[in-house]
Amino acid sequence: MRIFNLFKRSDIECPRCLGKGFVDWEDIARLNRRLKWVPAPCAYCNATGKVEKEMLSKVAVDCMYLTIDLPESVIEKIKEGDRETVEKGKQRELFVEFLIQYAEHHYFTQNMDAESIANLYLKNEAENAPFSATREELIKYIQGVIELKKSVLN
Repeated sequence: MRIFNLFKRSDIECPRCLGKGFVDWEDIARLNRRLKWVPAPCAYCNATGKVEKEMLSKVAVDCMYLTIDLPESVIEKIKEGDRETVEKGKQRELFVEFLIQYAEHHYFTQNMDAESIANLYLKNEAENAPFSATREELIKYIQGVIELKKSVLN
């Protein structure tokens, strides 16, 4: 219950947002979560800037799946170390890694643009994918992968 959490002493600065209560682009880069997170209120500290000491041993600071857009019940399961929920998060991270590699491969070796890569993905891979995305979301995401990879090369 949340009401009991109010009485716990939270005196450790959140290592994810560095006490700001908000994860910004600098935090995302520092935690190596580009293409996986966007700036948002910090889910690690629930946007308070402080965490309980035990949180550091329960959940990795860079846990990709722990984001503010999840239902409160899922966030709590992650923080409690629920195996099924943690495994789902790991599967989502693997899916995102695959999608990034897929986009990179087709961009660099086949000289395909984001729309062509998305179309190919939806035609050949989407049916077996554990997670889904709309065509528009996929194009936008793949464009982000391409832009980041081009900027790293320059």
